[in-house]
Amino acid sequence: MTKFRLAEMTFREFAARIPENPVLLLPLGSQEEQGPTAPMGDFMLTDALALQVAERVGAIAAPTLPFGYGDYFRPVPGGIQLRAETFCAVLRDFADNFLDHGLTRLVILNGHSGNAPMIDRVTRGIRMQRGVVVPSINLWRLHTPQVWTEAYGLPAGKGFGHGSEPLGSVYTHLFPELMRPDLREAPGNGKTFMGFETSGMGAVKFRGIEIAMPLDVTDITSNGIAGGDPTLASPEAGRHLAEHIVSTAAEFIRAFRDAEMPPPSRPLREKI
Repeated sequence: MTKFRLAEMTFREFAARIPENPVLLLPLGSQEEQGPTAPMGDFMLTDALALQVAERVGAIAAPTLPFGYGDYFRPVPGGIQLRAETFCAVLRDFADNFLDHGLTRLVILNGHSGNAPMIDRVTRGIRMQRGVVVPSINLWRLHTPQVWTEAYGLPAGKGFGHGSEPLGSVYTHLFPELMRPDLREAPGNGKTFMGFETSGMGAVKFRGIEIAMPLDVTDITSNGIAGGDPTLASPEAGRHLAEHIVSTAAEFIRAFRDAEMPPPSRPLREKI
């Protein structure tokens, strides 16, 4: 029986796959508030989608890292946030455990957008020190305007926001028993900070421009919903979006698996 989860393989089963240099999926998620209706462990979504991707392309999905970087969620109880330096160190160790065995086709499946700056820092270090390019796929930014319209029947991006879509629909599709639609509320964003209108998760508006500020999610919203429309959540939309995420990620991985790794663009440096 072919296994696609690393956690379910014996060490000899995995060792038998090493000569083929299989694609290793490194799934990343987070434990953070997702508004009143959805569970906090959105790493469960990444884990489920990673398995589907692995099955579709014959890759191996490593265990999902359930904690991410996102200091702006610390004020909300129940979240587990890693400091930037901790996240970078853990992700680098995560990757090095495979690189040290000559496995060079690593693909990050990122289920938490706040991880992106730290991922970039780590993958640049890997390329500089190991000569290996590690791509990162942001699962929640894969939808195109056409896919969004097909899923919701609305203009592109309408309803998009933290604590609402698209996670609400994908949750409703994959884990309907964990959702609490009876607790649904209107978005609680629109708060001001120091007298300024807030914009996104880390900025305020001043004379029509954005000024970066170290905001917490509680500075932005009163109920964890930072924009979007949680009433749009449906299993049908979630099924459509999940299939698009899996198929798009799978198509990229097939192309990446067969692509030639570029030579180092500079002398490799030792890790300090």
